[in-house]
Amino acid sequence: MVRAVTRRPKEIPALRRGWTTGACATAALTAALERLWGGAFPEAVTIALPRGEEPTFALAHRAAGEGWAEAGIVKDAGDDPDVTHGCLVIARAEPGEGFAAGPGVGTVTRPGLPIAPGEPAINPVPRGMMRAAVEDAAERHGREPRIRVTVSIPGGEALAARTWNPRLGIEGGLSILGTTGVVRPFSCAAWIASIHRGIDVARASGTPHVAGCTGATSERAVQALHRLPDHAMLDMGDFAGGLLKYLSRHPVPRVTIGGGIGKMAKLAQGAADLHSARSRVDLDALARRMRRPELAGAGTALGALDLAGDALAEHVARDALATVRGLLAGSAVRADTVVIDRAGRIRGRAG
Repeated sequence: MVRAVTRRPKEIPALRRGWTTGACATAALTAALERLWGGAFPEAVTIALPRGEEPTFALAHRAAGEGWAEAGIVKDAGDDPDVTHGCLVIARAEPGEGFAAGPGVGTVTRPGLPIAPGEPAINPVPRGMMRAAVEDAAERHGREPRIRVTVSIPGGEALAARTWNPRLGIEGGLSILGTTGVVRPFSCAAWIASIHRGIDVARASGTPHVAGCTGATSERAVQALHRLPDHAMLDMGDFAGGLLKYLSRHPVPRVTIGGGIGKMAKLAQGAADLHSARSRVDLDALARRMRRPELAGAGTALGALDLAGDALAEHVARDALATVRGLLAGSAVRADTVVIDRAGRIRGRAG
């Protein structure tokens, strides 16, 4: 008798999360402020992230002088193949105002990014986290929250050559990034499997409308637009193809695909994987289709949006919808698309 062999499915190993450069800079600044206003560096610091997590960071660098103090944190990107994993993020605090780019941190030189040209490449959320750290420390120590923050990453200029920064017009080093403070490990198989499970749950619960978005900002906008419950929100990220192909075989009545202008422009071009390493916005093609030659020199899709306004977003939404419908071909799933800007405002819709 032949005995059937039952093979256990391979378990996907849990991937360790890490912390963004923005979170590391905030932790380093918090330690520097303790030295500047409290007289001594702490052994470690705990900070609050935008979504409520409270990680603790050990200090890897301490220095102080007359009227200034700085501390450094070694970035741990977890199991993500992040170019900045293991780098030292240093924040210096001294009397003054605003932010400055120290060695290894870039400066924005072109429009179209969320930070204006001439400013250090420290994105809005990390800036907000660091301002909150200054205000909190000032309140605890009875000081005025007037601090100039300089962020440095030793060796950052060399590391930046391995990123998209040079093409984006960020010169001299890396960017201080992060919207949640958390680096989620990049695993295609695990991420796509989680999307599939989300669709399965939606189908099992009879959910008539699901949404896949490229990030947290677009997810909030789409969820509010359609008043969708949390379980209807699929963590699509860059994997539009992985979501839509599975949905075509396991349909729900309706899907909304939403994202920022850059990711949605890639989808409009026919890309199913929206990650920066595997697709990029073709501004020349966009300029031709819009009959706006100046868009070719915009530098980024966000820069093109600044030039062409909502007409561009509507155009991208329509072309993205065509790609979505192609990936859903043969199914009865109805689709629509939503394009937002960095502030979370809806700029274009189709379907």
